[in-house]
Amino acid sequence: MKYCKPKSKSILSLDVGLKRIGLAYCDSLFITVNILPALKRERNNNEIIIIKEHIKKHNLTGFIVGLPLDEAGGMTSQALDCKTYGEFLFNELKLPFSFVNEHSSTWESTNRFGVKKDKSGLIDSLSAKIILEQWIQEGPELKELVGNKQI
Repeated sequence: MKYCKPKSKSILSLDVGLKRIGLAYCDSLFITVNILPALKRERNNNEIIIIKEHIKKHNLTGFIVGLPLDEAGGMTSQALDCKTYGEFLFNELKLPFSFVNEHSSTWESTNRFGVKKDKSGLIDSLSAKIILEQWIQEGPELKELVGNKQI
């Protein structure tokens, strides 16, 4: 798969887990990547209210969702959950988005930032930061969702 650096825009990055969602965002010139407090994942998806507030406050124009693929690039059960959540977000937010392979992002966050045994969600937001930094370097460009397929 060929990657190319995406066009500049302010983006929200989500590291979706079963209990929490890590958040990070970048400015439109890709100069800074900042973390936001992780959100508790709610059964009724009430966290979408806070996500919308962050989008408005930081003037974000798109989002990415990490997919924890396996070492061979195949879908895992968690990746399927993240994909479903990303599509749900698209339907709620109506913003361009993309999925990004986030294989080992939590491991990288632990090693790079020295955060271990974290229950606050910091490691989740640091993982979202790593996913966003990877996306800035490699892409893919954000896409719209048409029907049930990303184009």
